[in-house]
Amino acid sequence: MPPGIEWALVANAGRARLFERRIPAGPWRERVEDAVEAENPPARERGTDRPGRVHESATTARHAIEPRTDPHRAAKVDFAARLGTWLDTAAASYQRLLLVAPPTFLGNLRASLGHAARGKLHGTLDKDLTQLPLAELAERLGEARAE
Repeated sequence: MPPGIEWALVANAGRARLFERRIPAGPWRERVEDAVEAENPPARERGTDRPGRVHESATTARHAIEPRTDPHRAAKVDFAARLGTWLDTAAASYQRLLLVAPPTFLGNLRASLGHAARGKLHGTLDKDLTQLPLAELAERLGEARAE
C-alpha cells in the first residue's frame, strides 16, 4: 500500500492553517493556499443600534429586547461549520486528519465534521497553536491525542 497523506488543521475562532505530510513520518509542510481567515468584526462595526423595545402589558414601562444569540458566538460557530464542511468535501485528499484548536472551538469543529471527515479523524489537540512557526508547530503536532 503506498504511503498516504495526513492533514493537520490548526485553527481558532478567527484563523485556520492547514499542514500536510506523508504518512508515517514525513516532514510537515504548510498549505498556504488553504489558509482561511474568519470575518468577525467587533460589535462597534456591526451597526450596533439600540435593541428593540417592548411595552409592558400592565404599565407604561418599556423594556429592551435582548438578542437570542450573540453575533460573535454565532460567527464562530459558522466558521467552524464552514471548516467542517470543507474538510468533509476534501476527505478524498487525505487519509488521516488531526485537529488542533482551543477547547471550545475544537468542540464546535468536531460537531461540524461530516461522516467522511469524522471517519478519518486520527487525533486532536486542544490548544491554540495558530501563531506558532512551522518548526515549533511540527514538534507540537506529536502531542495530539489519538481518537
